[in-house]
Amino acid sequence: MSTQVHTAPPMWLPTGEQKQRTLLNAFQTELVAAGAGPFSSYGELHSWSCENQNAFWSSFWRFAGMRGEPGAEAFVPDASIKSANFFPSSQMNYAQEMLRNADERQAIIFVGEDGRRSSITRSELRDLVSRLAAALRSVGIAKGDRVAGYVPNCIETVAAMLATQSIGAIWSSCSPDFGPAGVEDRFGQIEPKLLFAADGYFYSGKTIDCRPTLTQIGKRLPSVKKIIVFPYALDGASVDEVAGAETLVQFIEDHPVQPIEYEMQALRDPGFILFSSGTTGKPKCIVHSAGGILLQHMKEQMLHCDVQPGDRLFYFTTCGWMMWNWLVSGLAAEATLILFDGNPFHPGPERLFEMAEGLGVTHFGTSAKAIDHAQKSGVVPKQVADLSALRAVLSTGSPLKHESFDYVYESWKADVHLASISGGTDICACFIGGVPTLPVLRGEIQAPMLAIAASVFDENGHNVTGEPGELVCTAPHPSMPVGFWNDPDGSRYHAAYFDVFENVWRHGDWLTRTQSGGFVVAGRSDATLNPGGVRIGTAEIYRQVEGIDEIAEAVVVGQDWDADTRVVLFVRLQAGADLSDALIKRIRAEIRANASPRHVPAVISEVTDIPRTKSGKIVELAVRDVIHGRTVRNLNSLANPEALKQFENRPELAV
Repeated sequence: MSTQVHTAPPMWLPTGEQKQRTLLNAFQTELVAAGAGPFSSYGELHSWSCENQNAFWSSFWRFAGMRGEPGAEAFVPDASIKSANFFPSSQMNYAQEMLRNADERQAIIFVGEDGRRSSITRSELRDLVSRLAAALRSVGIAKGDRVAGYVPNCIETVAAMLATQSIGAIWSSCSPDFGPAGVEDRFGQIEPKLLFAADGYFYSGKTIDCRPTLTQIGKRLPSVKKIIVFPYALDGASVDEVAGAETLVQFIEDHPVQPIEYEMQALRDPGFILFSSGTTGKPKCIVHSAGGILLQHMKEQMLHCDVQPGDRLFYFTTCGWMMWNWLVSGLAAEATLILFDGNPFHPGPERLFEMAEGLGVTHFGTSAKAIDHAQKSGVVPKQVADLSALRAVLSTGSPLKHESFDYVYESWKADVHLASISGGTDICACFIGGVPTLPVLRGEIQAPMLAIAASVFDENGHNVTGEPGELVCTAPHPSMPVGFWNDPDGSRYHAAYFDVFENVWRHGDWLTRTQSGGFVVAGRSDATLNPGGVRIGTAEIYRQVEGIDEIAEAVVVGQDWDADTRVVLFVRLQAGADLSDALIKRIRAEIRANASPRHVPAVISEVTDIPRTKSGKIVELAVRDVIHGRTVRNLNSLANPEALKQFENRPELAV
């Protein structure tokens, strides 16, 4: 398989004036004035940024106007990619950087599915963070403690996270549609002392009461001593039935506004815990440095997305996706954040486009699947909304198909920077993405991000162009994880990313680098499921399915389906059991209730045997290869390779 060089004209080509106005151009001009370059192309700038990380990051620290002290060096290399250090003697605080210039400009505008709208200025946000931080300190929360959020995407959630960061504690969150088991699998590992939550949430016109779930979560998480409940969906309903709970108003009522006492930290100090998909067990707890991901996000937003002060930055996301962290970092770029919570297609597919018009959105972010869904719904955004303020459309979560490029430029806006971006929870940032000074080619991600040494390796570790391979990163960068929680020797962290290519990060994406320098992503190269751009681990599904008496064992895989991925579950039943409609319904109900609606399989089928390695491990990748008609490698490692035959040419999987 090879990727042809593009002969069609670009779908978008920035004008000279547009290039001139970008922050990327301003940054490059500063670099040249300081003696770097000159750079005749983005490729030259990218190569320089990877080869001169100390100069690049120290220059960007100044350009971004960071408030903290950078220290003497921006980059200290090491023979091991994992041990290199960025700004090792720096002193900074994430919340202080986010709350810079706390004036009367709007910091956040919130829009709820139910039609409610609220906003907060930068000074008001600072004041709310001040009160929350004081309240957290008053109940004993200190540097290094974990604070969790079971929360919708709203103003109070952002403030709670910033307050947590201001005192040096560690924030972790998930969305309120997770069931108690899914919450326990995540937060149970990190043992938070305090939980922020909402009384309920809205989705597809329904109001969901979270209080019964919070009662169960409180019992499952003994480390949580206090639950702070936002009055969000239930119109001030009592939270007395939830043990250890009090409302947000009660929590801060004795704490007036005062100057925030920021806990200064090194760039590498832990600030966030995000969760992997749980492919081989409970979700891995990925510990990220607050300073590292902030620096990456500011670089991506300012230089690659051209987010400038006063811009209005929207990304449809929940608080369980890394894009929520990415979106909130827009405060440091002094943009106004647009938060939406609920079903983005309720009551109709034009909902977010009408919101974009009403709020003057300049940067509209969403998943590739959502763009596809809007196209299939027949909505023509430029006919239902005035998108004249829109400068960039950002897409991630899964590959953006070629037809979606056509749809954006034909039906949204012709003069817009369509930036398909790709990274992951693992780095809470992007490896490859948009460049506002480069042309957009149909079906391609434009380029590797600055100071990210992204390459494509074949199975022998050779850099390849024009043929598919593994996405790798051959040099360190600031948002590489601090490590995994409860992984004292680093062995789990190493096994996750570094056990295939020596001293090289292997990400698990399968893609091709084109002759034009862009990338075409085909999907995942590992067993992680990715329906609708939401990463799902197979183990999270197994834990629910294997608790059902009629099921002996199961294997779950992702099937490429309609430019996306759908979840397919194969079950081997106990003797005498029948895969009836009632049992299928019960399987789906268990998964929905205890994991999340996103985990529910699209197809559930029966098999009589499931292939395993000789050590007893189920081989999901082999099953996935078979249902896609691909050759299975390493058959010698299987104890029962004959079991693969029954996964071939199954009619229920016909495309």
